[in-house]
Amino acid sequence: MQKNGSILLACVVALTSIFATETLASRIHKHVLRNDKGSVAKIYTVQTTRVRHRCFPGKLRAVLSHIARQVGRRPLVTSGHRSNGRRGSYHRKCLAADIRIPGVSVKRIIAAARSAPAIGGIGTYCNGIVHVDVGPRRSWHHCGGLARLTKRARLATR
Repeated sequence: MQKNGSILLACVVALTSIFATETLASRIHKHVLRNDKGSVAKIYTVQTTRVRHRCFPGKLRAVLSHIARQVGRRPLVTSGHRSNGRRGSYHRKCLAADIRIPGVSVKRIIAAARSAPAIGGIGTYCNGIVHVDVGPRRSWHHCGGLARLTKRARLATR
């Protein structure tokens, strides 16, 4: 009877150590994944915690990384994924980012973006924000809304 009890106890200890090892391995794996995400986040910074950027595909992260290497500073993502907006927007598909890089001219950011291998669309706005995406190649400049009204007001006072 004591022999059976000892064998049973040995089996319980062995099973416990096996499950403990698997749990430890899964914790380590999760930690490595967290580090991978952390290293990806070092490519760029986000303006606020409300900017949705974790869904950026590798191609878009590569574009942002290329821009960072070209200008020597990390881009500041002001807008990433958003569910509202124009139908067909690459922001809605999490394939676009609006960026700015404090201390770097818009022309230099655009030049860096144009040389990125996976770049699709490049757009600029009057407020200094640059749009980059991984859709088809195209470019635009948009001054709308308040910027257009301010420009009209300046023209009216001349």
